[in-house]
Amino acid sequence: MAMRLKTMATLPKLIQSMRKEVPKHSNPVLPSLRRAFSLYDQINLIDNVPEDQLRFQEFNETSFTVNGVKYEGSLLCVGNLLMSWSPRKFSEITTDSLSIFQTVRPIPELLIVGCGRDIHPVTPEVRQFVKSIGMKLETVDSRNAASTYNILNEEGRVVAAALLPYGVTS
Repeated sequence: MAMRLKTMATLPKLIQSMRKEVPKHSNPVLPSLRRAFSLYDQINLIDNVPEDQLRFQEFNETSFTVNGVKYEGSLLCVGNLLMSWSPRKFSEITTDSLSIFQTVRPIPELLIVGCGRDIHPVTPEVRQFVKSIGMKLETVDSRNAASTYNILNEEGRVVAAALLPYGVTS
């Protein structure tokens, strides 16, 4: 009986505390997926990215903006390494243009190929080459390739992207 009275006395206080409004923050910090995978604190999926982590922010017909720097032409990203890439159109994506992956360690689990504006299938030779290295291959338009790269890189996964500018149509 005493326990029931104690519970009944506590109940109004509990209800009152639950009704209190949560203070509104003027600049909320979004939780990060990385929290589950590493020791990083308060990483925001949109803006607050560690300086050493690549983040595609914008693109146009001929260039990409990565970590606030505009890069013209095609790009190749491996983990947090960014470099200019020679292919200027989809037909120039060959085993030679992807040969760097024979020496990169650790081997990325996935290569995302940004085909420009439209999605094109890679040649069987390129597909077999990528598979022989131990990577999976995904071909999408360059806008979605950059977004997918951002998300997977944010999760701490070892991923690579080979991106043609969005204005490339064939």
